[in-house]
Amino acid sequence: MVTSGTPAPPAAPDLGPAPLDARLANVLGGRTATAIEKAFGHRTVGEFLEHAPRRYAERGALTALDSLAIGEPVTIVAEVVDVRERTMRARRGSILEAKIGDGKGLLTLTFFNQGWRTKDLVPGARGIFSGKVSDYRGARQLAHPDYELFDPDDPRATADPGSDEAIRWSRQPIPIYPATASLTSWQIAKSMGIVLDTLPDLPDPVPASARSRLDLVPFRRALELLHRPEKVADFKRAQDALRYREAFVLQTALVQRRIAARRTAATPRVAAAGGILERFDAALPFTLTDDQRSVGADIDQDLARTWPMHRLIQGEVGSGKTLVAIRAMLTVAETGGQSALIAPTEVLAAQHLRSIVKFLGPDLAAELRPVILTGSQSTDERRRALLAAVSGSSRLVVGTHALLGDRVDFAELGLVVVDEQHRFGVEQREALRTKGATPPHVLVLTATPIPRTVAMTVFGDLDVSTITGMPSGRAGVETFTVPLAEHPGWEPRIWSRMAEELAKGRQAFVVCPAIDDAHTEDDGEPEPAEGEDRAPERAPATVLATAERMRTMPVLEGRTIAVLHGRMTADEKDRVMTSFAAGDLDVIVATTVIEVGVDVPNAAMMAVLDADRFGVSQLHQLRGRIGRGQWAGVCLLVTTAELETTSRERVDAVAASDDGFELARVDLELRREGDVLGERQSGGRSSLNLLRVVEHADLIVDAREEAERVLEPDPELEGSPALRDALARRLDESDASFLGKN
Repeated sequence: MVTSGTPAPPAAPDLGPAPLDARLANVLGGRTATAIEKAFGHRTVGEFLEHAPRRYAERGALTALDSLAIGEPVTIVAEVVDVRERTMRARRGSILEAKIGDGKGLLTLTFFNQGWRTKDLVPGARGIFSGKVSDYRGARQLAHPDYELFDPDDPRATADPGSDEAIRWSRQPIPIYPATASLTSWQIAKSMGIVLDTLPDLPDPVPASARSRLDLVPFRRALELLHRPEKVADFKRAQDALRYREAFVLQTALVQRRIAARRTAATPRVAAAGGILERFDAALPFTLTDDQRSVGADIDQDLARTWPMHRLIQGEVGSGKTLVAIRAMLTVAETGGQSALIAPTEVLAAQHLRSIVKFLGPDLAAELRPVILTGSQSTDERRRALLAAVSGSSRLVVGTHALLGDRVDFAELGLVVVDEQHRFGVEQREALRTKGATPPHVLVLTATPIPRTVAMTVFGDLDVSTITGMPSGRAGVETFTVPLAEHPGWEPRIWSRMAEELAKGRQAFVVCPAIDDAHTEDDGEPEPAEGEDRAPERAPATVLATAERMRTMPVLEGRTIAVLHGRMTADEKDRVMTSFAAGDLDVIVATTVIEVGVDVPNAAMMAVLDADRFGVSQLHQLRGRIGRGQWAGVCLLVTTAELETTSRERVDAVAASDDGFELARVDLELRREGDVLGERQSGGRSSLNLLRVVEHADLIVDAREEAERVLEPDPELEGSPALRDALARRLDESDASFLGKN
């Protein structure tokens, strides 16, 4: 009923047959919709409804103001304690200062020339306050904050404090949304209420049987409880339902892609008795590990099928993944095909070529003619490599991004091996895969261990094999944090410890995050996780300055010290690594160019300077460059990061464990999952909404099994239109492109 003098609310717009796809501007108006799109990128009703609250507050629950960090944008619930207005001394006008409190601490709200605010900012008033915390003469304050006071005329707020209605109202959760300076949390909440008021019932993509089995509320009800909960249990039930829906839709997309991949024709590749692979195995001077044999059997089965292999091999640094890949390449070569191995750096590509030639021996190397193709080769070298690939005279082609060029062709490309897959974008892998007349088999290698649910989510359309064992004869690595923040006097010990190793005839690496003051190597400092505390800005250790300083140290006098970084030419880098491998150099000072593939058994020590500027998995891989022979390795992670910061947590986690899978779990907890379906696949901001692949492992497994049950009888989802629509909505053009190229 509308009272006299009060305008009737506008009629709810008709959102059409697909309400989640309706333009937000049709519901909220162009001005509000534009502000939301500018702030968060949401254009449709469905996208906006996925803007979940980051937390919930209660009207009766105050915020611990003494826990707020200086410089932090906050949205808090508090009570006005005191209000005073005073005249400014240095210029005309007045300052209004309102103190708000939580019963334990105080925070000052400061307004210039806005004395009229004393009408609503009165002692005892409670509300939500939003702004950036700053420091003024040692006290926390919010300058010109936005705020919304709880309506004192609401009958629930003015009811008897002990009444059931007043208690319910005081305990009703208040959604606190991710917000911006121009779009506050309560403005988002009001817009969300308008959208919900126009929203009809929605079909649920999750099968009713699964919802019943897991006691999940329907989709439309979950949206209501997420954004307008009456009690704490409401939004928790909403999160459970929406989280499962997110996992189920994602897993359905990945399983559907896997089914489609098996409809593509490929050339089967089977090794013959007495052929190249058998000759290779017979000449190996060591026995394959159990894991290498098991993974090799998986690959043999894949290569023998009539659809393309799509397999991910994960294993610790030095576990023997390259050998397994070489055996697959030999199987393809035996059947007349070629293999292309793409590596992220020229140093690693050259290392792979040397390893392949060494493993093959002179006879097989002459027969298969492995070649390398990189961007910095001379014109004649490049021409010879291109001719070897297109003529088919070379069965094994190793290279960097240069393999992706338009002028690179193959006679019969049968296998693509991608080393350190996280270094390559989807488009780059696709460019290589399409160089085969028929779709080639694909083998992806990673030395970054991946927890099972991450593999199921990020690489859900790949079969995953794991090599957990390590070849015999490895002495291992001891790792220590060198905390210069607490013990600045420990710095000289880094170099004296290195001198001790060099005196024994060993060699060492020093790793820096930057080349010089103007150049930082790619993949240096990781993106901070949301809410991560950062160390104070400081110049990173650099390769050139560190090498120069080391050459002047008395403790390292007479030692040969060289540098290695991404701005050197391929020939320069190869000369340094060849000299180091031959024992002609004592120390290499490098960037992360040595992160993968470098194999020098005599290298027994590594010092990583500014270790807090690297990610967990990156530190683990760097450490894998030492301790590869009979000498035990020593890795010093040097950091100035303070205790109890996220940066320090990363460093200490690596020092505490050599278990790559445990470190991968820690890394995910600290850095989130990255963009799961898009082209960004590591670190940074996650494209997942409520789902976390480590925390919700059991849920992901259940969703995967449910997706397989649905798709097995109906791979095109003809009988599940709601799920089909949800897939289309989840997979925009770039996401669908990603899935189609793996």
